[in-house]
Amino acid sequence: MVAPLPLSIFLIARNEADRIGATLAAVRDLTDDLIVVDSGSTDGTQGLAAALGARVIARDWPGYGPQKRFAEEQCRHVWMLNLDADEVVPPELSAEIRRLFEAGEPPHPAYALGIAEVFPGETRPHRLAYTLWPVRLYRRDRGRYSPSPVHDRVDLAPGATVGRLRGVIHHFSVRSLGDQLDKLNRYSDQQAADLEARGVAIPTWRLFVELPGNFLKAYFGRRHWVRGAYGFLTAMNYAISRHLRVAKHYERRLVAKARAASKDDRGGR
Repeated sequence: MVAPLPLSIFLIARNEADRIGATLAAVRDLTDDLIVVDSGSTDGTQGLAAALGARVIARDWPGYGPQKRFAEEQCRHVWMLNLDADEVVPPELSAEIRRLFEAGEPPHPAYALGIAEVFPGETRPHRLAYTLWPVRLYRRDRGRYSPSPVHDRVDLAPGATVGRLRGVIHHFSVRSLGDQLDKLNRYSDQQAADLEARGVAIPTWRLFVELPGNFLKAYFGRRHWVRGAYGFLTAMNYAISRHLRVAKHYERRLVAKARAASKDDRGGR
């Protein structure tokens, strides 16, 4: 058995029993500190994660950034790797991470890892699949997750350099079109609330262009077209979710304006 790396691996999860097993199994040998922060699963996620060697911590959902920052604080090692419960590290990326630590301290304090979606019917990402490159492997003293409830990113300390690994995480994000749309709909609620909390006002004209513009962004810019008809459908889901974000933001502003007007009317009587 190979020795674990000086690396903590953490995940946040809720009702991921159908996916989290593959995620944990793929990285179990890399670490002696595997953490799952669970926000109220009812499908056995906690028990499955514990059986696979994870330290499971229950915590109510406060938003993406706060939950990941809490998970960071549970880590025992300075180096941390964050994964989502529907992401699988393939063997070649696992070996690359292990090689990075073989010579001692890695040369950069943070590393971007590729993340490419694996759609239903696929076993690995399409060779032309769009790939995101966020920082996921980093030192806790040089980077922390943003406290934003909706923006899922690592904020790095000034001067922190970012390396890039060649391997790509396999992201099994789509259970079904319906499940994807439900998830995106819930996320658009959080986005609309975040815009309101930050006092951001998106212009009304965006209502009319958000759906077609984001369909083109997903279908061509993010290369959903390589998946044929199914890619068309997932691009439509993405566009609908982005439209809902703006539509719900507009609705919140409309309701707030009406309430303010009603309050003024009552005060003037």
